[in-house]
Amino acid sequence: MRLTSKLTESNEKKDRTLLYGTIALLAIGFFVLVGLVYLFSSSIQLPLGKCVGIVEINQEISTTSIPPSLFAKGIPGSEDIALAVESINKRDDVGAVVFVINSPGGSVVATREIYNSMKELKKPKVSYFREVAASGGYYIATATDYIVSDPDAITGSIGVIATFTDLSGLLEKVGVNVTDITSGEHKGIGSPTKQMTGKEREILQNLINEVYAEFKSAVIEGRSGRLDLNKFEEIADGRILSGRQAKEIGLVDSLGTKKDAIKKAAALAGIEAENPPTCKIKVTPGSSSDGSLGFDSMLQQIFFSEQNQKVQISYK
Repeated sequence: MRLTSKLTESNEKKDRTLLYGTIALLAIGFFVLVGLVYLFSSSIQLPLGKCVGIVEINQEISTTSIPPSLFAKGIPGSEDIALAVESINKRDDVGAVVFVINSPGGSVVATREIYNSMKELKKPKVSYFREVAASGGYYIATATDYIVSDPDAITGSIGVIATFTDLSGLLEKVGVNVTDITSGEHKGIGSPTKQMTGKEREILQNLINEVYAEFKSAVIEGRSGRLDLNKFEEIADGRILSGRQAKEIGLVDSLGTKKDAIKKAAALAGIEAENPPTCKIKVTPGSSSDGSLGFDSMLQQIFFSEQNQKVQISYK
């Protein structure tokens, strides 16, 4: 009897161990599955028909990418956004795209990188102006097929700016003398330690005019057949416009909401649904960075930028 009892207890322990082990394996498998779905959700294509992809550009446009950290979600640079847009061409589940733009503009180079990726996107694409889509924010929208704007959104600001600070008077008052030894007459152009000469101003103005002509050309090309050219020339002086004013000129196609923009994109893609399904396109900050810029390097870069006043031309 005693031997039988021990055998029974041993079998019960084995059964419990097997049961607990099976439960543990199932739990581990479940969490691994959830993790994989989370990691690859942006690329998973479910057989539920076409969706309207949503890309949010909700920032000043810059080539600088700030990866996420424990304290911040990060800020995508122009390459990060361009990579996300380019990836849409490989997704069969995305039938059309809505770009939700809320940006005052930014760097000329960064704007052009995003604009090129949007122009090369081989799917119906619609821009929606929420609060601000000015200067570079408007520039990138000209790469899309249709533009919807909130009536009170701020847009326009079609122009180019480069800002320089002249501290020479202040330095003279406090007795600071700065001597630049350069290889050429205009090597120190834009320096905050000296007054800008007429020739230097002319050089910079020619550069601004060149970039401005490129901006206007992109607008005229992108809005071909819809733009009132006479009115456009009147307002292409850097002034801001409301969505309503922009529609009168032909800078936008219609006034409405984000929902209206989604419906328009769905219609262009032949997606027949009262409420078209949407899928958010993930833009990962720092996805285009090699991660080699450490904290010390960032401090040094900011320091040298402040001291040497780089020439930065912006669509703002």
